Amino acid sequence: MDDTDDTDDTDDPHDLVRLPFRDRAQAAELLAERVLRWRGSKPLVLAIPRGAVPMGRIVADRIEGELDVVMVRKIPSAYDPELAVGAVDEHGTVELAPYFHRTRTGMEWVEAQVREQVALMKRRRAAYGPSADVHDRVVLVVDDGLATGSTMAAALRVLRARQPRRLVACVPIASGEAVALIAPLCDDVAVLATPFNFVSVSRHYEVFPQIEEAEVIRLLDRVA
Repeated sequence: MDDTDDTDDTDDPHDLVRLPFRDRAQAAELLAERVLRWRGSKPLVLAIPRGAVPMGRIVADRIEGELDVVMVRKIPSAYDPELAVGAVDEHGTVELAPYFHRTRTGMEWVEAQVREQVALMKRRRAAYGPSADVHDRVVLVVDDGLATGSTMAAALRVLRARQPRRLVACVPIASGEAVALIAPLCDDVAVLATPFNFVSVSRHYEVFPQIEEAEVIRLLDRVA
């Protein structure tokens, strides 16, 4: 399929893949196979830092694309730091999860988290360098997995406003709810597996280490 085809090409979420993935590298290699159609279109691969940046590097290399990051951060619940109640981009635009009002998380907490996360993203942007221009480009947004989908949704909304030619969400693993949330926000969803009773992203990797800032900068080929 060439990049001028505007038909919906959301991958079948029931495709079989062996879980858990060994690590992010294996997941990225498998994901790259799904998006090889974009090779030759000068695609821009945008990884959600920090965990997805090593994956983005692999995907970008396989499809002969440019690698950059899209800056979005999860907003945790006031009662459970593992539960994301939304996400915020580097400009302060907030995407609340559909179930936000059931979490008893107050807006004062959200506003405080937004200030903290935006400050962090500004520091990271200064280290990573200016963002790439997405206008009229095939843009693939890579994350290492989606539980609620709110972070990816925030990224897709921000990027859609910048008028890419094609906007593709790329993840190895996602909940069915997350796929349903993001599908209307992009042109394609490349997802390897949507397991039943999805619990967490890390559960579907044998090895799932934290990614350090220096590694991100190295993979982006930029010097802070």
